[in-house]
Amino acid sequence: MSSKITQEKILILDFGSQYAQLIARRVREQNVYCEIVRHNITASRIRELAPMGLILSGGPCSVYEKDAPQCDPEIFQLGIPVLGICYGVHQMIHHLGGSVQSVASREYGHALLTQIEANPLWECVSPTTSVWMSHGDQAAQLPEGFVAIGKTDTCDAAAIAHISRPLFGLQFHPEVTHSVEGTQMLRNFLRNVCGCHGTWKLEDFARMMKESIREKVGNGRVLCGLSGGVDSSVVAALLSEAIGDQLSCILVDNGLLRKNEAQQVIEVFSNHFRTDLHVVEAQRLFLENLAGISEPQEKRRRIGHTFIDCFAAEAKKVENASFLAQGTLYPDVIESGGSPDGPAATIKLHHNVGGLPDDLQFELIEPLRDLFKDEVRRLGLQLGLPEEMVWRHPFPGPGLAVRCLGEVTEEKLNVLREADAIVLEELRNAGWYRKTSQTFAVLLPVQSVGVMGDARTYENALAIRSVCTEDFMTADWSRLPYDLLARMSTRIINEIKGINRVVYDISSKPPATIEWE
Repeated sequence: MSSKITQEKILILDFGSQYAQLIARRVREQNVYCEIVRHNITASRIRELAPMGLILSGGPCSVYEKDAPQCDPEIFQLGIPVLGICYGVHQMIHHLGGSVQSVASREYGHALLTQIEANPLWECVSPTTSVWMSHGDQAAQLPEGFVAIGKTDTCDAAAIAHISRPLFGLQFHPEVTHSVEGTQMLRNFLRNVCGCHGTWKLEDFARMMKESIREKVGNGRVLCGLSGGVDSSVVAALLSEAIGDQLSCILVDNGLLRKNEAQQVIEVFSNHFRTDLHVVEAQRLFLENLAGISEPQEKRRRIGHTFIDCFAAEAKKVENASFLAQGTLYPDVIESGGSPDGPAATIKLHHNVGGLPDDLQFELIEPLRDLFKDEVRRLGLQLGLPEEMVWRHPFPGPGLAVRCLGEVTEEKLNVLREADAIVLEELRNAGWYRKTSQTFAVLLPVQSVGVMGDARTYENALAIRSVCTEDFMTADWSRLPYDLLARMSTRIINEIKGINRVVYDISSKPPATIEWE
């Protein structure tokens, strides 16, 4: 994001930590803008970016390992406040003349931190507080000018600080919820040490982004692919407010969407936002291309290619379209190295429009590329999108095709769509929709014996899958109440012909994945 959108900025140097994005989210929660950059970003580049502080993330390596990620030692001479976390503090110690050593056994879990020196990091923090350790190395000798300001039973230098320069290090992870007062420590670093005032607001982001879009687009026309998902809907709403009738949206109705999903998208973007909406009725084409196919990856491949063909054909009907808007989010940019200062070097296209033919020659617009998912949802509400759309659970690009195991047919899709609608309706009625991260039905290629009335049946089994997760990299199954599961099962079996057995998936990720295909 350019400095014209925000002057207060924190850079997070990523050394391969599983928590780098979590650090960024904790900083954003304090209304301070931050960016994740590669670990070896140069001191001269940091000077150009003019951040108010640096945070060095943790990482899986030891500083003495061959090929271990190293920072530019000059960053500690810039006069910019630096907070090292876990591996980040090891970098600070190593490059400033101290030493780090391996501990007898890796420390992982809760520890009690006791303050031993007064410090700006400790404002409003209890003298003894629970923190989360995850490390195999720790300080053996502190560099000159550093003192320990906090300790645990197993680490005498669990928190360190320089006596005269704004350099700090924490052996534990303040960004995780297991560190009870970790958020306060990060807030203290941002406010007390870096001098941030917490001026970054989504309202300001939206206003500046609209201005940026208008400036970039000029009199041109922008295409936006709508899927019914949160990201594409927020992009379309933002563009609609920014450029009005210069926006054309394309919805490819592939027949694989949830119940009434296409209708809701059409309603919102035809009536509320009054967008130039092109709806491609392609249900029959997708079914024809999926006929006889049961292998999951082949399903995905065919759906992807069919979508591309439909989108490209419709896009060519829109005159003077020279821009293509995508719902790329900040985690996508980080993981793919889409930022010039990011950890890698290639851009990953959003799945809805990824792989579009080169001859379309669109210039990309990615207005959400600086935001996390929770920020996108908040922005969507500010833009006036329906709450149901903004808080919709994630939905796979191939849609119901990968929740209809085996061959996909119109009959099976209709059965699954109705069952899924019942699951979500009962989930909402019970107040559990926002308590779970993703909940859906899966139609299994399994038939079993049942009895309905006095008749013997031999019909399909349906699985209900519900998970809770923060990052979707790992997930645990939701402990839904038995009476809620009972209502779902009873309604599905009674109201939908073709299902006589309902099961509940209680596997976590890993070893299972969230989706079944």
